[in-house]
Amino acid sequence: MSALADDCVPTLPRGVRLREDHARGGTILVAPERIFTCDEIATEILKRCDGAATLAAIVADLSATFTVGSDQIRPDVEELLINLRDKQMVTL
Repeated sequence: MSALADDCVPTLPRGVRLREDHARGGTILVAPERIFTCDEIATEILKRCDGAATLAAIVADLSATFTVGSDQIRPDVEELLINLRDKQMVTL
């Protein structure tokens, strides 16, 4: 059983922004007094957390984009979102 419901809608809470880090290259998630350095996978997931797409839609889009089965992608997406939720950098 999945840890998150298909219909949950991940979003970045007020004050949290996904930004390009031009100094070091790459992407960072910035919140008041917190920074999370994103790898390529986290960046692709967080780009889709727009407050409109459901978890199921995000997983389906990533699956289609990278031609990987959704059953392989979903655990990684859930793990990242739960980790960032616990740090108050994503709301579900």
